[in-house]
Amino acid sequence: MVRLQPDPFLNELTSMFERTTEHGSVWVTLKHSSDKSKAQRNKMKTAGENLEFKCLIRATDGKKNISTMVGAKDHQRFQASYAILLKARLTALKKRERKDKRKATDSDKKMDISKKKSAAAKAST
Repeated sequence: MVRLQPDPFLNELTSMFERTTEHGSVWVTLKHSSDKSKAQRNKMKTAGENLEFKCLIRATDGKKNISTMVGAKDHQRFQASYAILLKARLTALKKRERKDKRKATDSDKKMDISKKKSAAAKAST
């Protein structure tokens, strides 16, 4: 797996999306990570040092794997660029099917009528 800086990572991710437009998928995972081994983290905890946690971002198209680490300082800028990239490339998603308003209002009216009938029956007893 190739670890890249955030900007080259976004460029490579763009090319992955372009390669898979006709056929294929791109998987992107995000993970909370400190980029230190467990032994190093334990030493830092006992020494009282603060651990800086970062976001590990991995992407693969099944053939090529890339990754990057994004710290808290760069998070806002990276997230904005990543969001723009996703909005531009996720064109194959299907739109949500919505219910017809007429059908929804007809069923609401039927429910209101049945509630009124049951309330009237309770009041008469």
